[in-house]
Amino acid sequence: MTDRVSAIRVDQAGGPEVLRYVERVLGEPPAGHVRVEVAAAGVNYADVYQRSGLYKTALPYFPGGEGSGRVVAVAPDVSEVSIGQRVAWQGVPGSYATEAIVPAWQLIAVPDGITDEHAAALLLQGLTAHYLATSSYAVQPGDTILIHAGAGGAGLLLTQVARLLGARVITTVSTRQKADLSRQAGAAVVATYEDFESMVKRETDGRGVAAVYDSVGLATFEGSLRSLTRRGTLVLFGQSSGRVPPFDLGRLSEFGSLTVTRPTLRDFVGSSDELQQRARDLFAWNRAGEVRVHIGRIYRLDDVASAHRDLEARSTTGKLLLRP
Repeated sequence: MTDRVSAIRVDQAGGPEVLRYVERVLGEPPAGHVRVEVAAAGVNYADVYQRSGLYKTALPYFPGGEGSGRVVAVAPDVSEVSIGQRVAWQGVPGSYATEAIVPAWQLIAVPDGITDEHAAALLLQGLTAHYLATSSYAVQPGDTILIHAGAGGAGLLLTQVARLLGARVITTVSTRQKADLSRQAGAAVVATYEDFESMVKRETDGRGVAAVYDSVGLATFEGSLRSLTRRGTLVLFGQSSGRVPPFDLGRLSEFGSLTVTRPTLRDFVGSSDELQQRARDLFAWNRAGEVRVHIGRIYRLDDVASAHRDLEARSTTGKLLLRP
């Protein structure tokens, strides 16, 4: 093990070109932490928001918040994991690297039968799908729900989890290829962004859906509100098309006593017990074949700018990974 590792650094907010491939000194893990050799790192929209400056971050910083790999060193006070163990994590800065320092409590043991790539691809968006469908709006058997961006990494997993919980799922996509992927994940009806409102009304006999899971934001927000049934719930968990501006809360009563929530994953995995329970469910569903992860493309670490460009262009499906 050497102190110097390869990593991606951002010195100023901007486009994909600000992602710099550098060397950094990592050192021994401090108390409560471990050092891991990164086998695969996930690329997420949160990384794009952070890099562009939409999510304010002190500069310079080392991006990437999710990955999988092998433990190569542990602090003396750490007993949860051991050297050589395969692990995965999310919510840990600096994961776009050959090695990273991770708090021990945030590590999840990767079960046999799940590859490093699938562990990295599954965790953040899988945990997101878990809390969205079980906590933000708890899907009930017989519900009809709408999921925007149904062919994205989160959309594909959320569709499968919602189906597993007994929902009928309508999704939105932008291309025929993405429609096929969404149907394979379990969507009963696939709409375009232009016709989803009319499709929802037609599929629900005018009542609307129990919940809308919206990661698109500005472009879909108003239509999402109009697609809900009385006392329905809009779960806004992303903003790939732009930030939703402030709006009059009184409109929620006009639409039928609606609920709007803006959750984020960190508040639903804030303790080790909750994190481990959600991860156990997720890995169990995956091993049983009930929830599958689609890896769209794997990039070299030094080609991370291409991954960000592709993600922002909405030209990808499923999960994007980096392989250090």
